[in-house]
Amino acid sequence: MKRRDFIKTSVGAGLVVSAPFPASHDPLASPRRQEPRTLYDKIWDSHIVANLGGETDLLVVDRNIMFDGGPATVRAMLEDGLTLASPQDSWAVCDHTVSTSPNRYTDRSLNRGDAAEQFVEYAEELRAMGIQVFGIDDPRNGIQHVVGPETGLTLPGLVVVGGDSHTCTHGALGCISWGGEGGRNVLLTGTVIRERARRMRVNIEGRLGPSVRAKDVILYIIGELGAAAGNGYAVEYAGPVVRAMSVDSRLTLCNLAVEMSSATGMVAPDDTTFEYLADREFSPEGPYWDQAVEHWRTLPSDPGAAFDRDETIDVSGIEPQVTWGVSPEHVVGVSGRVPDPADAPPARREAYRAALEYTGLVPGEPIAGTPIDEVFIGSCTESRIDDLRAAAGVVDGRRVSANVSAWVIPGSLPIKRQAEAEGLDRIFTEAGFEWREPGCSKCVAMNGEHVAPGKRCVSNSNRNFIGRQGRDAITHLASTPMAAAAAIAGRIVDVRRMIAGEPA
Repeated sequence: MKRRDFIKTSVGAGLVVSAPFPASHDPLASPRRQEPRTLYDKIWDSHIVANLGGETDLLVVDRNIMFDGGPATVRAMLEDGLTLASPQDSWAVCDHTVSTSPNRYTDRSLNRGDAAEQFVEYAEELRAMGIQVFGIDDPRNGIQHVVGPETGLTLPGLVVVGGDSHTCTHGALGCISWGGEGGRNVLLTGTVIRERARRMRVNIEGRLGPSVRAKDVILYIIGELGAAAGNGYAVEYAGPVVRAMSVDSRLTLCNLAVEMSSATGMVAPDDTTFEYLADREFSPEGPYWDQAVEHWRTLPSDPGAAFDRDETIDVSGIEPQVTWGVSPEHVVGVSGRVPDPADAPPARREAYRAALEYTGLVPGEPIAGTPIDEVFIGSCTESRIDDLRAAAGVVDGRRVSANVSAWVIPGSLPIKRQAEAEGLDRIFTEAGFEWREPGCSKCVAMNGEHVAPGKRCVSNSNRNFIGRQGRDAITHLASTPMAAAAAIAGRIVDVRRMIAGEPA
């Protein structure tokens, strides 16, 4: 099928939205165009190649994210005589299997498997095809969901897919993004087959208190609505609290969309988005930038657009949040108590009992004061410069508890360099933290870096599932400042009290 008119420039100059579609299925001529539409529907409609029946469509992909095994997959396809449809629309990052040790550049054996070396071995060949390759020796290397927004590879109005479930993060810039897509099919065809999701809007209202961050907001929302609330929906986060958030905070918000079972989390693009993207490496330039912004301003949901589900959450007065169990919905405010399964809804009682048996917590006990062994600050959730600044503000002039192992993992090498230029690394190391290289690290524990068996970790990452951070590891999810405060105190504490100089 031949592609027809669409606005597209080279990868080097940046990609301005829109999508190829055959004349017989031009969404501009669709009756749906005459109705008020959501952000999700506007992007979806503009990417349809063909309707395959009902709500199932063949969509053009603008960005295909490959992680550790990407170069080897491409090489194997070429050896099989296959042709890639649009190699310039794919990019690869080595992040899951790499070591974050400062010695990883000299002792390559620290990196698990062959992926890191394949990024070196095949890099020149892939780049000649137009594929961007971010190996650990590339100065732009980092976690894929940090690298995409940071370089401008992620732009409003795109359809972005990847193998990693937290690809939903990219929707913070006003695009549709989801994980779980097989690399070969996208590489061969430049398309995906997907069923249109229902639309859900979460309006976030109120005023955030001191030291309450986007991570607390999304954990609170998941606690209120449930970890299955987004199942079958594309979730758009909206409202005055979201409008006031920085892009870094919006990325955190959308990062946990999949933790409420939505493959796609989105925030409509606005001036905050455009300011963030201006002058990024792969952002449009010159007249293309003006054209792009003009188009991006048309993307937000129209007044009167129909959502299948509409929720309004008032976050006024919420506290820093911390999980007590083995799901992100197992969450309480830091002054709260571990719930009693007997008081839970009948359908959840057994899950509560099993979670407490695993975590070893006692119903009715305060969550604050729980002793901890490790602290992990990193991941695609909160490892950007704003997050590192917030953590450094907590630990400056303090010392990590003698019984705690604490790591800080910048989300990318550019973030690491910026943090070091600001002296944040010295604040962390003088406090007793390990300052390491970018990578997924203990968030996913598939790289030789994990929470020790039976140990309790406060983590600013996104998942507290059984075994997520290592065999028999116990994870308490919290915001970056809360994790930093726990490292200092040796237990879960209210960061607000620590900042105020009160006994924590």
